[in-house]
Amino acid sequence: MKRIILMVLYNILRVPYMWYKLCYYANHTDKYTEEERYELLRYIDERAIKGGRVEIEIHGQENIPKENGFMFFPNHQGLFDVLAIIHACPTPFSVVMKKEIQNIPFLKQVFACMKAYALDREDVKQAMRVMVQVTKEVKSGRNYLIFAEGTRTKNPNHVNEFKGGSFKCAMKAQCPIVPVALIDSYKPFDVNSIEKIKVQVHFLEPISYEEYKDMKSVEIAKEVKIRIEKIIEKNEKK
Repeated sequence: MKRIILMVLYNILRVPYMWYKLCYYANHTDKYTEEERYELLRYIDERAIKGGRVEIEIHGQENIPKENGFMFFPNHQGLFDVLAIIHACPTPFSVVMKKEIQNIPFLKQVFACMKAYALDREDVKQAMRVMVQVTKEVKSGRNYLIFAEGTRTKNPNHVNEFKGGSFKCAMKAQCPIVPVALIDSYKPFDVNSIEKIKVQVHFLEPISYEEYKDMKSVEIAKEVKIRIEKIIEKNEKK
């Protein structure tokens, strides 16, 4: 909470303008291209990160596919995860989120700008409709992010089991899968301090459809988890 207040205070003169513009874009998404909406999000994100004394250390940016129609699969540490990846990724992407966070102020507007989807894990039919729509959009050239753990880990820098079903969209869209390792991404919003902190974002080498086409979803999930864990184990103490 202290860091959020610091973010606001640092940008106090810009907050009314940024909040108005964010809300306007969120309510009029069809008036702006995906690139224009993403550019606004990155600007606001950059101001918040700088004001909050957060350093984002980016690794493997060259692994982000040049051609659109791919999916990110990061480990999940907290509400700052998406903001860290937006900062690190110059290419627009959207998100499949759990419905429990869709109405949190600020995140609600950010997700609206991204034209993100809220997944109801208690409603199988609704979840299936979301996955079908995401598959169609990835095939058409949109990029998406899904947290395959389903929920954030309560043990910092520990990775929970990845759910095989989360990879069904990528399999059906036959798109590249990009594992993303987040380190200390829980700290900005979970640590009650305003000391300067560093968050690491590692984009791993994409897994092409040719590499995983003969694998089951649970096998893909296990492989992505293993790759992310190796990066975290190697870099978390740096």
